[in-house]
Amino acid sequence: QVQLVESGGGLVQPGESLRLSCAASGNISKVNAMGWDRQAPGRQRELVAIITKGGRANYADSVLGRFTISRDNAYNTVYLEMNSLKPGDTALYQCLADAPREERRYWGQGTQVTVSA
Repeated sequence: QVQLVESGGGLVQPGESLRLSCAASGNISKVNAMGWDRQAPGRQRELVAIITKGGRANYADSVLGRFTISRDNAYNTVYLEMNSLKPGDTALYQCLADAPREERRYWGQGTQVTVSA
């Protein structure tokens, strides 16, 4: 099993920044890619960003140029730096970790991000 614990969400105004963190524990050796997705009421779940163990990252078009994902393999932690936040970024952000040999994706409980004036 892999456990994921997120932190760093909150309420911010449009244009401001937030940094999310996700600490992984448990059987980390099975994990390759880690990332973030988000779910807002009435909207489909969206994969926001994902990064491989080697550091290759991919982003949703909606956040490209504003969000940056990074990873510290020594501490089994992944970060999401979110800049120029918009009301449309309001969602529950969940950390994810892929275990390819299990063909399984793990999720954390999530952290709420609200962007409002």
